[in-house]
Amino acid sequence: MSDQEQADAAEDADEAETEAETESAGLADGDFVRVAYTIRTADDDRVIDTTDEEVAEEAEIDTEEHEFEPRVIALGAGHVFPAVDEAFVGAEVGDEGVVDVPADDAFGAYDPDEVETVKADKIPEDSRYPGAQVQIDNQQGYLETIIGGRARVDFNHPLAGEDLEYEYEILEAIDDREQQAAGMLGMHLQEAPEVRIETVTEEEETVTEDDDGEETVETDEVEKDVLYVTATQAMQMNQQWMFQKQQIAQDLMSRLDLDRVVVEEVIEGGGMGGLGGMMGGGGAGDIEDALEDVDVDADEIVDELDEE
Repeated sequence: MSDQEQADAAEDADEAETEAETESAGLADGDFVRVAYTIRTADDDRVIDTTDEEVAEEAEIDTEEHEFEPRVIALGAGHVFPAVDEAFVGAEVGDEGVVDVPADDAFGAYDPDEVETVKADKIPEDSRYPGAQVQIDNQQGYLETIIGGRARVDFNHPLAGEDLEYEYEILEAIDDREQQAAGMLGMHLQEAPEVRIETVTEEEETVTEDDDGEETVETDEVEKDVLYVTATQAMQMNQQWMFQKQQIAQDLMSRLDLDRVVVEEVIEGGGMGGLGGMMGGGGAGDIEDALEDVDVDADEIVDELDEE
């Protein structure tokens, strides 16, 4: 074997070793994976979230208003608890297990100072019962007791102070950017909307100035990746989307290397189709048809319009 052949063989061996090390390194920050999980409280094994409909039914969780299917998450994006993120980094597709999540890393420690007594008239009458979710001075809380004109409200998160157990299975790695985008939106909206990514060509002007101060305008064609999101009615009513859409869009562009996010509003037809001709200058025949079931003399009205 010649010196060159030996050098090439050594280079190939180094590349193979590097690839093997990369593959064995497992998942890393920024990777997208589809995960099936169930979260329980550590002390009483109460299910608080799951992607498994059977588990939800056994736990008597309302299954009509939720979609139970594995979720797409991005590692390092805050989609899961920090302890879970740490467990996923270096893991591989097919891995499963249980991560213990201390209260401080979940919903925080319970703070007795967050329990306050307020005037009962600050609470709507139909919410004046123990356990009701109430909002007072832009704070979300739960009504503990109400006696006379005073109410005791707990403003802690309902799971504050609870240690959790996060049972998971990593099902697959997600490389498709449209699936990644839908997954990220689904984490915020509880339902993944329809999305598509298109590369569009646009013209951009560049202004340069020479030594004499004269400006030259040059026009170049540039390609940009645009994410189009179909806005459902539920999405438009989602409070997190309404108040954080800018932040969510920026996160999408940063993580998926996009140039723009476009939200498309879809308005379905139907219901008002018959009004078009009437309001658009329809003839006497259209008016006669419209008045057919009305308790007036349609012929008389049509004759009067013709005379005018």
